[in-house]
Amino acid sequence: MPPPEPVADPQAPRAVIDYALQRRSDIRRFHRGGILSSDFCDADPYLVKAATFHGEATDEDCPACHSVNLVTLNYVYGDELGPYSGRIRETENLPSLAHRFGDIGVYVVEVCPDCHWNYLLRTYRIGDGTARRALPTPADLRQLD
Repeated sequence: MPPPEPVADPQAPRAVIDYALQRRSDIRRFHRGGILSSDFCDADPYLVKAATFHGEATDEDCPACHSVNLVTLNYVYGDELGPYSGRIRETENLPSLAHRFGDIGVYVVEVCPDCHWNYLLRTYRIGDGTARRALPTPADLRQLD
């Protein structure tokens, strides 16, 4: 295992990439007709279903259809998560994950279930910096291999 990475606060996002400026520019171009709606309103059916059942409401309206149903999803990735990498986590659960794992990538996506708008808002890393073994794969998932 690699040596621990010095992390002052496991909950504090680090290596943040915020796509707000790009989003603002794309929305402006979208409303001026410079971008097709199919470029942004193309969410995968599974993403739309996840947004419908697991999305966290936002204060903003959808930039494409102006629906009030715009939600965000937090996808978490990391080798230490094992078979649970790529799952959706609520924002309130992220601090506990940050203290239990060394390095987790979080991808925040906004989705409109009505028009299928989707946009990556930001990515960041959380965790305490101490590498751990991956979580074991449950028996029911091992049988699928």
